[in-house]
Amino acid sequence: MSFAATRKLCVAFSLAMLLFVGGCRGPEADVPPPPPAEQVQPADGQGAVSSESIPGSAFNRFFPPASGEYERVYTQEKDGFAEAKLKRNGEDVAMLAISDTTNVPAAAERLRNSSDRISGYPAATLGTSQTSILVGDRFQVKVISRSPDFTESDREAWLKQFDLQGLSRL
Repeated sequence: MSFAATRKLCVAFSLAMLLFVGGCRGPEADVPPPPPAEQVQPADGQGAVSSESIPGSAFNRFFPPASGEYERVYTQEKDGFAEAKLKRNGEDVAMLAISDTTNVPAAAERLRNSSDRISGYPAATLGTSQTSILVGDRFQVKVISRSPDFTESDREAWLKQFDLQGLSRL
């Protein structure tokens, strides 16, 4: 093989490798890196998890037990929050949740100022599908209807089934 043929082969090989290696870059290579967390967290602390938050797993023991035609299925657990679906005959009828308001102080303030009470705790109804109470001046306990058959009185009854005294001592 002549020098000119070898040179052409090397140039062709080099170009092919450049195209191959350049083509291996994923689309994410063109995306700029995300900004530091302190730039994307709202100034009021919403969305940020406080270092004082109780682990979500600590809340599970305070949820009402499954009974009769109702089944409780835990769906989410993270620092400062735990959630479970409430099912009746296999259908989702409500969501049950406990959250640490150190992460969302505005939620605690809204409940603190409420004149409504459920089991002695400040309570509030939001729209036609959500009822919540403030326990121990820190924990928001919430029941959200997922079925039109699950009424405000159902939500209040299920709020009363949480271990509210135990939660208040947490």
